[in-house]
Amino acid sequence: MTPAYVTHFGFSEAPFSKEIADADLWLPASKTDLVEDLCEAVRERQSVMLVGEPGVGKTCVLRALRHRLPQAGFRLTYCHNATLGRRDFYRQLCLALGLTPSATAASVFYAVSSHVEDLGRERVHPVFLLDEAHLLHQDVLDHLHILLNYQWDSKALLSLILVGLPELDSRLAMRRNRSLASRLARRLTIDALGPDDTAEYLRLRLKNAGCERELFASDAMAMLHEAASGAHRDIDRLATTALREAARRKKKLVERDVLARVLDTDAAAL
Repeated sequence: MTPAYVTHFGFSEAPFSKEIADADLWLPASKTDLVEDLCEAVRERQSVMLVGEPGVGKTCVLRALRHRLPQAGFRLTYCHNATLGRRDFYRQLCLALGLTPSATAASVFYAVSSHVEDLGRERVHPVFLLDEAHLLHQDVLDHLHILLNYQWDSKALLSLILVGLPELDSRLAMRRNRSLASRLARRLTIDALGPDDTAEYLRLRLKNAGCERELFASDAMAMLHEAASGAHRDIDRLATTALREAARRKKKLVERDVLARVLDTDAAAL
């Protein structure tokens, strides 16, 4: 069933849905540069750490990386369940790679590392994207550098991209994690959107939903940016709620009073 606000504003679809194709993702210049850095690192067979606050677009950057890397020479594997012990972590990797996981920790590690070597012989470079990496068990962090060691540590057959909250940087700075940290050639930070980025993002998402005119008054847009702290996820949520509220009031423009009501309700729910 089509939401009432979509009909009210004449949208072709919900403008701030997360269901958007990789090719249609919007990235500001700062995040475009991050994607280029990631692409360059993977082409050079390096491993990377990428950190940022919740909702600032870390997964969007990974999706943009997936879209821009040629499929012929690279194999990306995405894992987001970081709350597993070492054996189950490698079992998860086996399943994501299409392998049949074995019973013991040594067997599942051997299956993953052998698969990486097989891909290398096929001239395919595997890239493991480990999301929520700040939640990785310490026994997994203790072991990941071994996963990067091939042929007496003389071949770079695998790239790891560890993605997480800023706490990941602090964890990797611990002395016991120095073997892994020393193998991360690049350490990247993704920042929140600026006010102009937020305005451009809102206009583009509305345009993609079939709306060419301004739907947010300038002061309402500034309030939205400040309330969301430049985080994509919060912008999407608050903008959708504001459009619903404006439609309920039979308004064709989201003005300051509408957004103020949305923010008051949102604060009361916390």
